Amino acid sequence: MFDNLPKTVKLVEVGPRDGLQNETKILSTAEKLQLINALVSSGIKNIEVTSFVSPQWIPQLADADDLCQLLKLPANINTSALVPNAKGYQRAKGTSLSTVAIFMSATETHNKKNINRTIDQSLKTFEQLIPLARNDGKKVRAYLSVVFVCPYEGLTDQDKVVQLCKNLLALGVDELSLGDTIGAATPKMVLSLISRLQKIDHLGKFALHFHDTEGMALVNTVAGLEAGITTFDASIGGMGGCPYAPGAAGNLATEDLVHLLHSLDIETGVDLDKLIACGELAQQLLGKQLPGRFLRVALAKKNK
Repeated sequence: MFDNLPKTVKLVEVGPRDGLQNETKILSTAEKLQLINALVSSGIKNIEVTSFVSPQWIPQLADADDLCQLLKLPANINTSALVPNAKGYQRAKGTSLSTVAIFMSATETHNKKNINRTIDQSLKTFEQLIPLARNDGKKVRAYLSVVFVCPYEGLTDQDKVVQLCKNLLALGVDELSLGDTIGAATPKMVLSLISRLQKIDHLGKFALHFHDTEGMALVNTVAGLEAGITTFDASIGGMGGCPYAPGAAGNLATEDLVHLLHSLDIETGVDLDKLIACGELAQQLLGKQLPGRFLRVALAKKNK
């Protein structure tokens, strides 16, 4: 164990989008900018800032256009936003975002519940959207949800997951994030899927996105590291979840992930003390305690 760990890991902070979209309190644009700037100051280089979905579906992110226009970040920061379709892309096109993110599910039921489309309809949408983004000089990140377990269909067919990964890579996505959307994966599931994916493309193309519903997110992260994955999504304080996945708890907390990686001598480029300050800020803005474990411990020591 620990013989195959990478020297560095790429972190993708999804709190400002995947985190805030599932919070009942809606932050102002200024508050969101404050949180994003704090995260960047901690050393985060990849950050998903918002979503260009209809405000009717996700009112927490209704200010996507204003937020992106007000963002003033260093050139080396990779910013991204979720775009559901060509209409959403047109809104994102004129912004300074370097990456757009598309999303779909690995099961028909979750895809229909989440975005009201069949899997085939989603792929056809991406056939039109991805070339638009590539022609405009933007990178494309894809999210594939419920790759291990679906809240509606149970265990996800791994043959279908592998085929969908092939489809999305063939369409030209630059990075493919695999989501344990309800936090029900196990290390054995993670190792099994990654062993199959390394046969279809370089593992640098893939990221893992864990939720901590059953307390397995960090254990699954170690399995992913051992299998060769070097990109992981996380959300400050463990904010968020999927509003269309019953039972889904928060995302893997960024500070928990960074604490784990640093304990394994894996470089992240992130200052953990500054990241804790970001978690404290997120709690203050939301007016609630967040589930991140290391955040609770660090703040308890600070406030002794």
